[in-house]
Amino acid sequence: MKEAIKNAAKVIIESRATIALTGAGISVESGIPDFRSKDGLWSKFDPEEYATIYAFRENPEKVWRMLKEMEEIVGKAKPNNAHIGLAELERMGLLGSVITQNVDNLHQEAGSKDVIEYHGNSKTLTCLWCKKTYDYEEKKGQYPPKCECGRILKPDVVFFGEAIPPLAMERGYQLAGSCRALLIIGTSAVVSPFNMLPRMAKQAGARIIELNLEETILTHDITDIFIKGSASTSMSEIISHVEGLKADNINR
Repeated sequence: MKEAIKNAAKVIIESRATIALTGAGISVESGIPDFRSKDGLWSKFDPEEYATIYAFRENPEKVWRMLKEMEEIVGKAKPNNAHIGLAELERMGLLGSVITQNVDNLHQEAGSKDVIEYHGNSKTLTCLWCKKTYDYEEKKGQYPPKCECGRILKPDVVFFGEAIPPLAMERGYQLAGSCRALLIIGTSAVVSPFNMLPRMAKQAGARIIELNLEETILTHDITDIFIKGSASTSMSEIISHVEGLKADNINR
């Protein structure tokens, strides 16, 4: 595993265009269970009943029973060393963008500037009728939160039945098709259309570095360097090796 960490750091240093794809696994150590896990949100709320845009339009009060629980979990979460490590790579000029499936805003809170959100962000709310937008903090503690027009607000997350934001998809495809190295962290990338990005990067010649607790369908298919273990520990070790390599280059 130490050799994999060293190789990953070397690839990141040598790549002139590195991006990261992240999923639920990167935020588990921040206290947010994967929605699909045995302790996740879908074990308590049937997504077909609570997480579709049709359910929200029909009965937003009911859907907010699920959203309230989601907000209570996400609201307590703080960035872990994996989020912080990605922000540090960006600060060092070694990471261009983070493309995430997560809606928890933890990448931004860690300091990442260029975050492309495939599934939106839970930290803002919008009225589907008058289109007025609010920061989550403005309505914190209100269940369900209401717009000044009187309608119930919807968090800016992509519900089942809604389209991925077009700009996020467009930028995701462009970056995946032009990157030279791709970090995959905390996701098996099976959900469409997110699952197209790793293969687009591979086809474009990128080196694939995968950080996951267990092997995925990507591991023996397209991954070049697989690092098994917690995302926060793995990223901390990668950052340490990257800093060491940069120092060696400066001293030569």
